[in-house]
Amino acid sequence: MAVMSMLDGKRVLVIGGGGGGIGRAIVRSCADAGATVAVADLDAARAAEAVDELRAAGRVAHALSGDVRSGEQLDGMIVGAAERLGGLDTLVTVVGGQVAFVPAVRLHEMADEDWETVYDVNLRYVARAVRRVLRLFLEQGTGGSIVGIGSVTGFMAAPTQAAYGAAKAGLYSLARTVAAEYAADGIRMNVVAGGAISTAVNAASSDEWVPEIPAGRYGTSEEVAAAAVYLASDEARYITGQQIVLDGGVSVRGPFPG
Repeated sequence: MAVMSMLDGKRVLVIGGGGGGIGRAIVRSCADAGATVAVADLDAARAAEAVDELRAAGRVAHALSGDVRSGEQLDGMIVGAAERLGGLDTLVTVVGGQVAFVPAVRLHEMADEDWETVYDVNLRYVARAVRRVLRLFLEQGTGGSIVGIGSVTGFMAAPTQAAYGAAKAGLYSLARTVAAEYAADGIRMNVVAGGAISTAVNAASSDEWVPEIPAGRYGTSEEVAAAAVYLASDEARYITGQQIVLDGGVSVRGPFPG
């Protein structure tokens, strides 16, 4: 199957930062692969901008806005996407991180409210979205695919970002459980685990970690998007409960140079 048609006929919701950064790249890639796309972002103007870009290129897209930390608003975005698209085949959950929301500190220094914030934007909203989408997929009776954007910190140590690492580890566990419980229903869930990816958040220190990356560079949002499209597509129909790791070799390098 050609990349340009990997998602032909698919109805995709990209939620949590769909209007910018990695989310915007995923939106573009899904549309380029033939999908109709609903773009959900906390920033309504950013979601509208992403949709305008797709429509200018002749794509079918719809903008939604809301705060993923609100169960009511999250449910509204999922229901709204299904109404606008005439159903839903794929959910991609994007937003996450720690340093964009709270300080990076050693575990004993982390405030309870900061831990809760990181948990909210990395795992709690994903679990809520997955539960709602599972009900929708089961009602439709046609299966579906869920792709979570994770991080290698979910299976590595995460100094000064313990909450982030713990939440991303929970995301992988969630994917494995969805795989085990719903494969017979034609429903899959997988995770794209990114390493050092060049985004606006880490642009100021874009060269800091390059010497530690075997590939010698940061990854790109477009590379994350390509992996998400693959996992969402029928090309990956026998893959579920798994991770695709995009880290330039960081997680498999040896502890010593040479």
